[in-house]
Amino acid sequence: MKKVKKIKKAVKKKPALKKVKEAKIVKKAKKPTPKKKIRKPAPPPARYFEAVGKRKTAVARVRLFTRGEKVFLVNEKPFTVYFPTLNLQQIATASLRKMRCLDKFRVLVKVRGGGVNAQAEALRHGISRALTLFNPDFKKRLRKAGYLTRDARKRERKKFGLKRARRAPQWAKR
Repeated sequence: MKKVKKIKKAVKKKPALKKVKEAKIVKKAKKPTPKKKIRKPAPPPARYFEAVGKRKTAVARVRLFTRGEKVFLVNEKPFTVYFPTLNLQQIATASLRKMRCLDKFRVLVKVRGGGVNAQAEALRHGISRALTLFNPDFKKRLRKAGYLTRDARKRERKKFGLKRARRAPQWAKR
């Protein structure tokens, strides 16, 4: 019984507390706000064209800068270091070579997920999209080469009762 009475008293007290808090909030709002200092605007950011390329589970965020030193960085490493084989390097730079723009841009890329081959193809897809933003006339040639098409093939999920997506357990007669 005592607990029930205490709870009823506590419930009755809560609305009074809310009124006090509301009154404090009103008082705080009446205080004058200090004047803020006017700052000079920041210099304009470097102009770039950004696009996202995807392949399997790999995602590449590509930025093509028109100004600055002409370097090609993938995850803050030179692309020749990130993609060690010549085949992967050719896949990654295919869209730039197709449009003859290999030395015209500073390319910064953030790549995540997938394997190295999927990352190289995601990079090619992202660069192709960024090039079409830079110059819409490139779209026809890049589309014909197949670099703008998102390759939607992904790994099929594993099903229950099977070893992999479709591989059944080995069957034994005896």
